[in-house]
Amino acid sequence: MNQLSVILGVVGPQQVILIIVILLLLFGGKKIPELMRGLGSGIKEFKNAAKEDPDAKKDSETKP
Repeated sequence: MNQLSVILGVVGPQQVILIIVILLLLFGGKKIPELMRGLGSGIKEFKNAAKEDPDAKKDSETKP
């Protein structure tokens, strides 16, 4: 069993529903798609940066 599951425990369907309800109450239905869009673009930028990073290391190693 990995450490994350030990710390967080097992998240079941009841907990997921509770989290969704709390998010709806806090942010409202109109704000959530904007938040998810921002989260998705952040993940996309992170993946692109991770892809470019090994290439940058190779270029810097070849240049004296």
